Amino acid sequence: MYPDLSYFFHDVFGTPMDNWTAIFKTFGLILAITFLICTYILYIELKRKEQEGLISQIIVRPRKFLKPGMMEAILNGIILGVAGCKVPYISQHFTSFKNNPASVIFSTSGNLWLGLLIGVCAAAFFYFRYKDNDLDLSIQRVHPYQKVGDIIVLAFVSGIFGARLFSILENFGDFLNDPVGQLFSGSGLTVYGGFIMGFLCVAWYVRSLGMKMIHIMDIAAPILAVGYGIGRLGCHFAGDGDWGIDNLKPKPDWFILPDWAWAYDYPNNVLKKGEEIVGCYGDYCYQLVNPVYPTPIWETSISLIFLATLWFLRKRIKIAGMLFFIYMILNGIARFFIEGIRINERYDLLGMDWSLSQWIGLLFALIGIAGVLFLSKFGKTMDTHIAEEKERVREQNLSLPKET
Repeated sequence: MYPDLSYFFHDVFGTPMDNWTAIFKTFGLILAITFLICTYILYIELKRKEQEGLISQIIVRPRKFLKPGMMEAILNGIILGVAGCKVPYISQHFTSFKNNPASVIFSTSGNLWLGLLIGVCAAAFFYFRYKDNDLDLSIQRVHPYQKVGDIIVLAFVSGIFGARLFSILENFGDFLNDPVGQLFSGSGLTVYGGFIMGFLCVAWYVRSLGMKMIHIMDIAAPILAVGYGIGRLGCHFAGDGDWGIDNLKPKPDWFILPDWAWAYDYPNNVLKKGEEIVGCYGDYCYQLVNPVYPTPIWETSISLIFLATLWFLRKRIKIAGMLFFIYMILNGIARFFIEGIRINERYDLLGMDWSLSQWIGLLFALIGIAGVLFLSKFGKTMDTHIAEEKERVREQNLSLPKET
């Protein structure tokens, strides 16, 4: 396994493990790749929906209360202030940063006063640089795909927050023992928490732009399949603990994948769990005592099948919202059964010894079924949505000042 790039380069080029390239963690790199792929899919699908007439250009109204230079000053002040706080600390504790960048970046450690000084100076510089610019009070029209960056960043930030929050809830005992450490830990993310929080925040933002969330939900279905599938590859290659229970059973004849996809001991796992590897000299010289079910690989394979199915159906389903609820059914069922062989804290509720993710997976499947049944009877066709969007745009144009 490859907890970071230094282990990958060691296997390919024979370079030393745990050198400076160790700051590039495998999970983070794969997460960045996932981010780019999801951004591209959102971009092309928003374009397609606009061309079909399901969504229209967005009206951006001026913010009279925001003086020129103020936003630039605030954003740059925060960014440079955080950098000023962290960079000196990182240079002095590079070994800790190399081993776990997230734990250093999201910790409370750093030079607070230096960060404040740099942040204030940067904010003042950018404010006085831009304050004399003319304030644009005109109403502007932008294409929905021009908001891709805002939507993706909002989904990413809120998703990470939600994933961390749900991880704390799933491991509440560890949180009670070390609240500060758990809050600022760079590890431990729960997919469903990210999904729920990201959905709520994006729904609020999309609604504020005047777009119907039901169309964004359909666009999100294949994006979620991609994000989930590729993200799990990061879990697998890093060995971050999202594996299953011990698997000492022989591989059955019907299992067509390689042996390591049936049972795997995760050498060099990032959690440093198991026994030491003989002859290994790196920081992650551990592998599990018993092989386990490599559930991340299974989830990636399942997600790719879901993606192919959703991509095939996305232009063929004629009822808005249906594609999203189909994804909820597929994901909920798959996650429920995968969680049955994964190591997670269990909750005895209604006589069922299930994990939190199993309960949420079941809920997702039930909501998906309910959504499909409801839309089958009461859902609007795409043609109806197109007609409604044309009427909405006509009324909107009539309400705008003539110069727009």
